[in-house]
Amino acid sequence: MSNQQAFDLEGDLDAADVASIYRHTRPACRAGQMPRKIDLSRLGQTDSSALALLLEWQSQAHAHDIEVEFKSPPKSLRVLASLSQASELLGWETGTSASAPGEIE
Repeated sequence: MSNQQAFDLEGDLDAADVASIYRHTRPACRAGQMPRKIDLSRLGQTDSSALALLLEWQSQAHAHDIEVEFKSPPKSLRVLASLSQASELLGWETGTSASAPGEIE
């Protein structure tokens, strides 16, 4: 994984998958070798562990003065981030949904 390379995630992610991905990427993250863009467009079902992984990557990137862009998150992950008040931390706009206040699409 290099600084210029995109890191794509795909498929369904549960806690076991996220733990494996975290172990695999931890050395590069600690060395400041985070990619500048991470494509989330091919993610399927996710849970809060996926959100935790993104926040950890964001934290590691910031520790090395790197800006990471999480591109094309699925709607379900955006909703989870919004409910967790993490959207802004991940660089995702909030308040752009056509849903009524308090309604989840």
